[in-house]
Amino acid sequence: MKLSRPVSLFLLAFGVWSWIIWITFVNNLVKDGSGLAFEDGNPTAYFFVHLTLAVVSFVWGTVIGGIGLRGLRALSRTSRTTS
Repeated sequence: MKLSRPVSLFLLAFGVWSWIIWITFVNNLVKDGSGLAFEDGNPTAYFFVHLTLAVVSFVWGTVIGGIGLRGLRALSRTSRTTS
C-alpha cells in the first residue's frame, strides 16, 4: 500500500508534534511544585500514571512518524525510478 504525500507528511508531523508535546509535559511533570506529582519528595500515583501516558505516547509518536517517513521515502524512490 502506498501513502500519498499529504498523508505521509501528516503522519510524520504527528510523530514530531507528539515528541515535542510530551517532552514538554514530562519536563513540567518532573518540575511539579503543586504536590500532585511528588509528595515529600516521593513520586505519587499521579506521576506514574502520567509518566506511563507519556511513554506510550512517545512510542506511538515514533511508530506513526516512522510510517510517515517510510511513506515519504517510498514516494521519493518511486519518483526517481519513473523520471
